[in-house]
Amino acid sequence: MNVNQSAAPVPPFGQPQPIYPGYHQSNYGGQPGTTAPPTSYGAYNGPVPGYQQTLPQGVSRAPPSSGAPPVSTAQAPCGQTAYGQFGQGDVQNGPSSTVQMQRLPGSQPFGSPLAPVVSQPAVLQPYGPPPTSAQVTAQLAGMQISGAMAPAPPPSGLGYGPPTSPASASGSFPNSGPYGSYPQGQAPPLSQAQGHPGVQPPQRSAPPLASSFTPPASGVPRMPSMTSPLLPGQGFGGPPVSQPNHVSSPPPQALPPGPQVTGPPGPPPPMHSSQQPGYQLQQNGSFGPTRGPQPNYGSPYPGAPTFGSQPGPPQPLPPKRLDPDAIPSPIQVIEDDRNNRGSEPFVTGVRGQVPPLVTTSFLVKDQGNASPRYIRCTSYNIPCTSDMAKQAQVPLAAVIKPLARLPPEEASPYVVDHGESGPLRCNRCKAYMCPFMQFIEGGRRFQCCFCSCINDVPPQYFQHLDHTGKRVDAYDRPELSLGSYEFLATVDYCKNNKFPSPPAFIFMIDVSYNAIRTGLVRLLCEELKSLLDYLPREGGAEESAIRVGFVTYNKVLHFYNVKSSLAQPQMMVVSDVADMFVPLLDGFLVNVNESRAVITSLLDQIPEMFADTRETETVFAPVIQAGMEALKAAECAGKLFLFHTSLPIAEAPGKLKNRDDRKLINTDKEKTLFQPQTGAYQTLAKECVAQGCCVDLFLFPNQYVDVATLSVVPQLTGGSVYKYACFQVENDQERFLSDLRRDVQKVVGFDAVMRVRTSTGIRAVDFFGAFYMSNTTDVELAGLDGDKTVTVEFKHDDRLNEESGALLQCALLYTSCAGQRRLRIHNLALNCCTLLADLYRNCETDTLINYMAKFAYRGVLNSPVKSVRDILITQCAQILACYRKNCASPSSAGQLILPECMKLLPVYLNCVLKSDVLQPGAEVTTDDRAYVRQLVTSMDVAETNVFFYPRLLPLTKSPIESTTEPPAIRASEERLSNGDIYLLENGLNLFLWVGASVQQGVVQSLFNVPSFSQITSGLSVLPVLDNPLSKKVRGLIDSLRAQRSRYMKLIVVKQEDKLEMLFKHFLVEDKSLSGGASYVDFLCHMHKEIRQLLS
Repeated sequence: MNVNQSAAPVPPFGQPQPIYPGYHQSNYGGQPGTTAPPTSYGAYNGPVPGYQQTLPQGVSRAPPSSGAPPVSTAQAPCGQTAYGQFGQGDVQNGPSSTVQMQRLPGSQPFGSPLAPVVSQPAVLQPYGPPPTSAQVTAQLAGMQISGAMAPAPPPSGLGYGPPTSPASASGSFPNSGPYGSYPQGQAPPLSQAQGHPGVQPPQRSAPPLASSFTPPASGVPRMPSMTSPLLPGQGFGGPPVSQPNHVSSPPPQALPPGPQVTGPPGPPPPMHSSQQPGYQLQQNGSFGPTRGPQPNYGSPYPGAPTFGSQPGPPQPLPPKRLDPDAIPSPIQVIEDDRNNRGSEPFVTGVRGQVPPLVTTSFLVKDQGNASPRYIRCTSYNIPCTSDMAKQAQVPLAAVIKPLARLPPEEASPYVVDHGESGPLRCNRCKAYMCPFMQFIEGGRRFQCCFCSCINDVPPQYFQHLDHTGKRVDAYDRPELSLGSYEFLATVDYCKNNKFPSPPAFIFMIDVSYNAIRTGLVRLLCEELKSLLDYLPREGGAEESAIRVGFVTYNKVLHFYNVKSSLAQPQMMVVSDVADMFVPLLDGFLVNVNESRAVITSLLDQIPEMFADTRETETVFAPVIQAGMEALKAAECAGKLFLFHTSLPIAEAPGKLKNRDDRKLINTDKEKTLFQPQTGAYQTLAKECVAQGCCVDLFLFPNQYVDVATLSVVPQLTGGSVYKYACFQVENDQERFLSDLRRDVQKVVGFDAVMRVRTSTGIRAVDFFGAFYMSNTTDVELAGLDGDKTVTVEFKHDDRLNEESGALLQCALLYTSCAGQRRLRIHNLALNCCTLLADLYRNCETDTLINYMAKFAYRGVLNSPVKSVRDILITQCAQILACYRKNCASPSSAGQLILPECMKLLPVYLNCVLKSDVLQPGAEVTTDDRAYVRQLVTSMDVAETNVFFYPRLLPLTKSPIESTTEPPAIRASEERLSNGDIYLLENGLNLFLWVGASVQQGVVQSLFNVPSFSQITSGLSVLPVLDNPLSKKVRGLIDSLRAQRSRYMKLIVVKQEDKLEMLFKHFLVEDKSLSGGASYVDFLCHMHKEIRQLLS
């Protein structure tokens, strides 16, 4: 049975029709459906500027456009396939410019290649009846890859061999990728099922399996699938190097009368194409046993399937490399989601809704399920059985950000106080009261939605039910009507059965020679004087309840008494670092306002006291030990802020040696580079967690400091690591101070425990993030801030029910900044399915990549990096092969078919595989890899999205007076024009790339120098100039920084400069110098893997 079948009586795909016996086609002669309105999505295989194509006689040509292919405005009957006037397998698919031809019902405009097409249901537009399940196949490359079907030759329409121009699709690096012999620029035809490019099908009860690129509006799951047959003889042109990525394109105009094709579909008309400058004629791919048609030979090569077509005159076809515009574009998907789902609020009342993408700005209305800002899932429709889940291989996981910050327009979770009785819970599974609990027996009892246990309702909580069985006070109680809320915890939820004291912050400053010499200590002490006024506080409190303390250290530790009654601070030195103790209790942790004069005096004195130090050695573990002991003595939780500069080689517990060895890369011992040198830090971290002592580490290394070991305690206590290599005050102070201010001011939950409960049938089995676990269920966090996520993987332990769905409840018990013990609850209901198609149309690729990256980054601790990469590739191939086998309509093995919701999985996964942790370049240090590894572990979905696929923004394309952010372009070198300026950001780095031919006026306006040659390469601050362009660019940089959790330091990169290699590392669609495949090559590789699995 076809999962996509709609009610309309249409013959299934691939079934011979009575009209043309034996010819496989999709719904020719089927019932035409209703017309669907067009979407704003341009066809996929977009026209390439500079590439022109001779048209068949009678067809008029529109002037070539340099944009993406035209958006189809003609409306096609959905019941017919959008094939155009050619038969399946013979579809004309060269990327012409906006070429126009008389349109048949349900046909594709000639020359606007069918891109992987996917139609999407949306509730916002009132549509007519559903389309049929006709499958529209579109091609990506004109290359038939031989497979299970009759072998067809690869056409000469692709560039096989290195292009002569430096701006190839894969970058200009040697083909040293690990993915076998993929010639540059060659890819399998990518196909996407169903729907007309640019046509949105109407909504129906089960959304269609394929969808157009616009994601659905709220309330409707996204629909997947893309398919396209391969055609002999397709040519592709590549855009010139300076081609900007246009996000939108003009719609085709009305077409003049031309020849109407009325008989059975025949072969494409002869095609000529002008040679794209800079690309050699190339031929012969390595994909199949047969050779492709050679130039100057007849088009249907002997042995190529002709599908009953009429022979056309032989025509030469200059080969082209694959057009990168023809493969799924992250930019287009992001843009479409913004346009379709950014305007309406996302209402969480409906179970199993896929939220808008993380890149879309939208408002959330909580109506019973937690906001996607708190929880995002890899799929919102879970398979009912474990067998189905194993077959699909889609990981079932949730990325949970319990204390996520909300935009000002959204209200923080309500705090519910049930008094001394505390929050109402299920007696058996201990789940907290939530909107999914079922009240019975007139409201006297409730049935738990997680374990089905029947509980009595306490008399003080009793309320009558209305005629629907709902409590009459449901909308007055947050826990009965909202997805997220907080309970005030009773004393039973506190350590030792007593309410906690407010937390404390301890600043621990390295005063060794390196820290003093760079000016770090003076800068830090100066900043702390004012920063202490901004400690986090509760709600409307006048001052923060947090107390502060100070320690300095090198080989020994110095504690300071800053009691308010003292005239001057007192220093106490502890030199016995092997047996650490805190020499004073009274006067060490103080209220800032009471002791302000003494604290200011201390911060003035520290830089002077150690100004002449010659001590270069430092300790590290004893410093953390001392901070933890101080918190223990004060009987409170808190945070240590450590400012550290060098490898701790002084004689003391936790002493480290330099073990940096690049020769281990790509060997079985490479994993040791990510593992801590000693077990001492794990033991220390465990003690810190028990005390509620969270550690934030600021590192200022000039050489190797063993980040893998030093970051263990921050990682296990829920803290953060910040790294400023080769710190110089003039270049790095803005970044350091900005990070410090944000870190000190952010709201933190202390001494936290998190548990995720699920309804019967699934359970949480694995956890990723910055935390400690002493058992299999409780995530323990000494500290948890609004940037940190915990990723949870679920597995089946029983069969699920489609009607009841699946429920998750995340409960976080924590101490607030004011010392109040609270419970924060997030609930989410998901759908369950018996059809794989329903799983694939409700997935979230960004969340899937977040999970897969964390899975891989943990894997490198115990397995060789190569095997971790292979596991990722295999899993991705299995996910896509299962879709192809079970959900896509039958089609040639030479097609690559991707589900709509996962069409970006290959490009994003390739970015993970090429990342510094899994495939380091020569310039990446061991410390950098360890740093990034621990950073990604607790990133949220928005952060991993931009980290793995950076945003590239052209600055000189949009009008200067425009206040909106310029539309992004794809991260590839060939999208850069040497006459423009671009900004690239990935959440950690910010580059301003300046082309060599930028107009002098632009250079003067932005850099205040007369010419390109006088711009300082590596500049990190733009001059403040009073002109529109300067204001616009600086404003854009500020707004990008405000969106990210860490300050992004700017680096100005000039074209052809030595820094350009660093910049190109972030152009992730190209080949990387470290051997990572280009997007196009990786897509070929994925296709090969999928076909091996299917055969």
